[in-house]
Amino acid sequence: MFSGSICALITPFRGGDLDEAAYSAFVDWQISEGTHGLVPVGTTGESPTLDHAEHKRVVELCIEVADRRVPVIAGAGSNSTAEALDLTRHAKDAGADAALIVTPYYNKPTQEGLYRHFEALNQVGLPLIIYNIPGRSVIDMSVETMARCARLENVIGVKDATAAVGRATEQRTACGEDFCQLSGEDVTQIGFLAQGGDGCISVTANVAPKLMSEMHGAWQAGDVRQAQQINERLTPLHVELFCESNPAPAKYAASLLGKCADELRLPLVSISAESRARVEKAMRHAGLLN
Repeated sequence: MFSGSICALITPFRGGDLDEAAYSAFVDWQISEGTHGLVPVGTTGESPTLDHAEHKRVVELCIEVADRRVPVIAGAGSNSTAEALDLTRHAKDAGADAALIVTPYYNKPTQEGLYRHFEALNQVGLPLIIYNIPGRSVIDMSVETMARCARLENVIGVKDATAAVGRATEQRTACGEDFCQLSGEDVTQIGFLAQGGDGCISVTANVAPKLMSEMHGAWQAGDVRQAQQINERLTPLHVELFCESNPAPAKYAASLLGKCADELRLPLVSISAESRARVEKAMRHAGLLN
């Protein structure tokens, strides 16, 4: 079971190429700050603009640096089942603890198509976490289809980015208490936890890993008020890290901390001056900048 604050890692670039040194240092910093798990090459890791060799290298590097200190859930989704199979097999061979599989985007499969996609990936033999994010993929996996997928041996949980906190209770009832539920929306994660969630795959953790870890630790210890107080510090950051398309605001915020260059790949671009001011204000509110 995965739980707590799991970071949806950014992928540093320098001069258009992967910045492996910055990435390795970033992974190590995340672990030292208390992050409970790592997700390389999800959407926040700019997976759409990485070629397959780069994608696989980032997964391998994350696993190598993590060195079993925390679990690694490798991004391995695609809107092509054959491509997702290749990436999931690689994640298994590289030593990932699980794979994060987004619902196939753009080609808009039916609920039956969604089930068959995960049925095929189940055969790889690696634990799978469904990534349900209708705002990006257009497709929303129904609770009924998720319950059907949950009966597959290797489908163990969901990253829920619907922002509908009541889904956690519905899915818990339909899929069972052992089905791992991770919020994919930082701003609603406390509500998601209260409805039966286990943790969060977080963008905010890229720049506030210690606070995110402490917040989830307080929640798990039953100190709800402490968790709320930390979340109040972080809420402006939860919001402003999405003031423009993710991960551009997170990349800028991380660059202010000296963790990477503020560099993205087209069609993503660095955030505007107005958005920079908003991100900086939120970071000061959280106590991350003087």
